[in-house]
Amino acid sequence: MIDFHTHTLLSDGLLCPAELVQRAKKAGYRFLGITDHVDPAKIDWVISSLVEFCEEISQVENDIKVIPGAELTHLPPSLIKSYTRRARQKGAKIIIVHGETIVEPVPPGTNRAALEADIDILAHPGIIKEEEVKLAAQRGIYLEISARKGHCLTNGRVVSLARKYNAKVIINSDAHSPEDLITLSRAEKILLGAGMTEDEVKKAFQNSQILMEKFLS
Repeated sequence: MIDFHTHTLLSDGLLCPAELVQRAKKAGYRFLGITDHVDPAKIDWVISSLVEFCEEISQVENDIKVIPGAELTHLPPSLIKSYTRRARQKGAKIIIVHGETIVEPVPPGTNRAALEADIDILAHPGIIKEEEVKLAAQRGIYLEISARKGHCLTNGRVVSLARKYNAKVIINSDAHSPEDLITLSRAEKILLGAGMTEDEVKKAFQNSQILMEKFLS
């Protein structure tokens, strides 16, 4: 399993980073991105803490690759581009933006602003417009198929529009607790349940592999 989107107690997750890594290993993960929620109040110390942790754990862990990231969450759209740059400068390798979803009051315009910034993944973007999917395809930004309760309710729309405009999709757990981590078999079932063909599922897993290699290069 390759998963770019997880959380620890540095934001609203239940586990410390070290336990998250061990739980992920137990679930069969070979790559883990830790992308705690950040905003202007805590972007600096959260990313710095994750960078330090990942550097140290990588020296002793051989069975799983762990890299630091950030999920920009509930920011006013006008701040997304500048805070994406700031997150990169602080050492976040994976930049995710918390997309517009049916279950949380994310500011309208977030999806568009995120897709115009230097991000890697737009997370659970269920309330996404067709022109925004076109933009994601043009810019090579990945749209997330989510295993997360609530966010997953709009996976079908994301799959349908991604297929129409040839946008790249990947699947992430958005894990906040141990039971949120998913196996590769579970990920496959979620993708098929969202309406993907078997060939599209294979492509989604290939996308994760390509993105992982980018971060590890």
